[in-house]
Parts: sequence; structure tokens; C-alpha cells
Amino acid sequence: MANKVSGMSNLDKAWGGRFDGDNSVLMEHFNASIRFDKRMLDVDIRGNIAYAKALEKAGIIETAERISIIDGLLQVQKEFSDPDVNLPDSLEDIHMAVEHRLTEIVGPMGGKIHSGRSRNDQVNLDERLYLRDHISSLRNKITDLQHVLVNSAEKYREVVLPGYTHLQQAQPILFAHYALSLFWMLDRDNDRFNDVLKRADAMPLGSGALAGSTFAIDRDFLCEELGFSRVTQNSIDAVSDRDYLLEALSAISIVMMHLSRFCEDLIIWSSSEFSFIELSDEFSTGSSMMPQKKNPDSLELIRGKTGRVYGDLMALLTTMKGIPLSYSKDMQEDKEPFFDAIDTVDVCIRVFTGAWSTMKLHVDNMEASMESTALATDLADYLVNNGLPFREAHRVVGSLVRDTLVQEQNLNDLSLEQLLKYSDKFSEEALKILDLRSALSQRNIHGGTGPKAVEEQIVSARAKINL
Repeated sequence: MANKVSGMSNLDKAWGGRFDGDNSVLMEHFNASIRFDKRMLDVDIRGNIAYAKALEKAGIIETAERISIIDGLLQVQKEFSDPDVNLPDSLEDIHMAVEHRLTEIVGPMGGKIHSGRSRNDQVNLDERLYLRDHISSLRNKITDLQHVLVNSAEKYREVVLPGYTHLQQAQPILFAHYALSLFWMLDRDNDRFNDVLKRADAMPLGSGALAGSTFAIDRDFLCEELGFSRVTQNSIDAVSDRDYLLEALSAISIVMMHLSRFCEDLIIWSSSEFSFIELSDEFSTGSSMMPQKKNPDSLELIRGKTGRVYGDLMALLTTMKGIPLSYSKDMQEDKEPFFDAIDTVDVCIRVFTGAWSTMKLHVDNMEASMESTALATDLADYLVNNGLPFREAHRVVGSLVRDTLVQEQNLNDLSLEQLLKYSDKFSEEALKILDLRSALSQRNIHGGTGPKAVEEQIVSARAKINL
């Protein structure tokens, strides 16, 4: 077969009987989705093969015809998988392209494959199959990143750095605790994808254009053949449903938001003002003008592409909001944002995984940057443990911090005598609180940043991904 597949005039098209003339070249290009939906070739073939079996089961085609059709479909799959194949706009979409080429191979019996079926339920099936395959792949990549995060937490389990709120130093934390915070975000992302798959796990074939089929298509057979757990319950809902794509785009957007927030931290931390980390050369670029620059472009691109994915979600939500039931051509606009979001989050997860696993931590800078005021809450908690109401303890330590800042002193340089000027509840034990390691050891509550709590968290995280 030549690389260019033959096209069709309107009269040759599946819907051409109603028409006397051809579309304009402009309309043909405008109407076609073959340029982007050809990536659904494999799932379309899978659906066609199952449907051929169902047609035989319903007595619509003979066994010999079913064998010939399936052989022809496999030949189409092989031909169309050639990266150099040129599918013209006149074929409209991957569904019509497959049927057209199938009919060229096996003759008129190829036209029987569409008996009792519409592109409305066919595309819905293809999208669900495609979604299932690619969400499963994304979940595997998320798990790969989770492994990297747990390994990082184990390697740097004793490294202390400032924790921030409002981008101001707040309290000391362990780097392992920070790394694992992304682990648990990704765990929720995987749960969301699992929920997406549950609701997409319904087989729509047999819904026809909107009213079902007059043929005795065994939908339960198709359901089992295609690996679904159930069939759709309403043909109108089935062909007009794109909730599964909207949910997928929402879940993908949340993944991107999670990655973007950590990219923001790492970008700031890679600056000379912080110098907490240094990205490897593999995931950095330079400046065309300034020879000294090493830019965190991998992370900045992920941060930037997050907005792009949000746009994909908003595009489909906006498309769907005003479409009357059941199907309208507007819904052809569902594929490009979905494909774009899938492609974008896929590469972003892989790039982030590479950037994190190869970055260098400047652990001394992290700990040295800790301001003594980050232990102020620990000092207030000490006063509470010695009988002072928290609000009064908060006021006492706030006054203490204010005065030390004015006097350019550090909290951990204060003597007991100085502390006693603010409250008689202070004792020698209070001085131990003003030590980073000691302060961290007080936070071994489940889920806290204390060393023992983080060790338990590492064990839990490791068990989660090794199930």
C-alpha cells in the first residue's frame, strides 16, 4: 500500500447518500479530526474486532465474514501504524478511515461492521479504552516518582531545613518530611485516577446514535470482551457523556498543581540567595548572553505547563456546558485538550522525577539558614507544659522575640537569667528547647516531623508502593 491512503468524495462517505455535492476543501479540513484522533487507532481496532464478534453472535454476519473482517482489521492496523502513512482529511476521523480501508481490503462486507452502531457510541468506546490505557501508564509513572521520593527521604533522613509559611521561616523540619509530603499528594492523585477509571468503566456500544440498536447486540458479551465491568444504562447519557474525560482532566490538573508547587520551592532553593539545592546539568539550561547562568528551566517549564493543562480542562468544560442532548459536533473538541493534557503531564512527571533524583542538596546551607526564631513556638509550648495558658505563653515569647531582634540577638544565645525576665516558668530545661535536634525530637506525633515519626512514615510509604 502506498503511504497515502485514498480519500473519498461525499458520495463515497458513510453519510453521503443524502448529498449531491462535495464539501469545500476548507470545510473538509475544518470538519476532519483524523489529524489528531489517529492516535486512537489501536483502541479503534480493538473495538471493531469485538464488535465483529458481536455481529456474528447476533446473526448479522457469517463466521467466514467475521474471520475475513478481523483479518482485514489487523491489516489496516499494520498499515496505519506506519509512521509515514498519510491519512487525508476526506477520511474525516480514525473510525471512518479504518472502515474505508477495511472495505477496500475485504470488499462490501467491510461495510457490515457498522451495522447497529454509530460513531457516537464508537468514539465514546474508543475514548474510554484510550483513557484506561493511558491513565494506567500515568499511575505507573507516579509510582516511579514516589519511589524516588522515598529513596530521597531515606538518604537525607537527618537533614534539617527551615519549613515555611507565607514564604517566611516558620519551624524546623526534616528534609525527609518535606519529600514525603509530595509522596502523599501523589498518593491522593493515584486514588483520583483510580476513581476516574471506576466511572469510565462502562461499555457504551449498543447505544447507537442515541436511541440504542434494533439489532440483538449482546452488550454483556461486548462488555466482557472489552474488559469492562458493566454496560451503560441509558443510550442518551452514554453518547453524550464526557464526564470521564472531564474527571481525568481535573485529576491531571491537580497532579500538575502539586508538581508546580514543588517546582516553585526548588526554583527558589536553587537561587544563590538560598543555595539549598543545585539541579544537575541534565535538567538545567544556560543563558545565551550570560555565561555564568545555570537556569532551572526544567522546573520552570513544568510550572508554566500547569497553566496549559488548566486551559485544557476549562476548554472541555466550556465546550460541554451548552450542548443539548444528546450529541453535537462540538464534542469533537474533546480530544485535543485531553490528548494534550495526557502528553503534558506524562512528560512533566518524567522530567520532575529526573530533576529530583539527580539534584544535589547543600545540606549545610539548609541547616545554617535556620533562624533561631523558628524555635519560638517550641518555647511557647514549653511554657504551656509548665502551666501557662497558651495565649499568655504566645504573648510572652512574642515579646521575647521582638526584643532579641531589636538587640540583634539569637534566641538560642539567651541565658536562663535573660529568659526569667519574661516569665518565672522558665528553667534550665527551656535552654534545651532552643536546640534544633531537641526541638525536632519533640515532634514525634504521628504525621509529625520528628525523627521517629518520619521513620514510621518512610515505612508506611514504602509499604504503600510495594503492595
